[in-house]
Amino acid sequence: MYAVIKTGGKQYQVAPGDILRVEKLAGEVGDTVELEDVLLVAEDMDVQVGQPRVDGARVTATIRAQGKAKKVLVFKKKRRKGYRVMRGHRQLYTALEIKAINC
Repeated sequence: MYAVIKTGGKQYQVAPGDILRVEKLAGEVGDTVELEDVLLVAEDMDVQVGQPRVDGARVTATIRAQGKAKKVLVFKKKRRKGYRVMRGHRQLYTALEIKAINC
């Protein structure tokens, strides 16, 4: 059984037991989160496709970690002008462990 969920502006294919990094969600480590933007649910040959979401479908997950990803460096430069800027960004993430897919 697997599902396609939408969170943080991205879509992910998940199955029970998967560990997934998504954009930061509110909550503490160990909290349970229910994701309601389920776009597709498939079990063997039975596939339910939502328009845009599958009614009544939920994915239950547990927060495993809250953290920051590796630093991404952004360097800007204009030739012959002496303009040089170095900036860094660390995106916040939430690591989820998928527990169950409910239809």
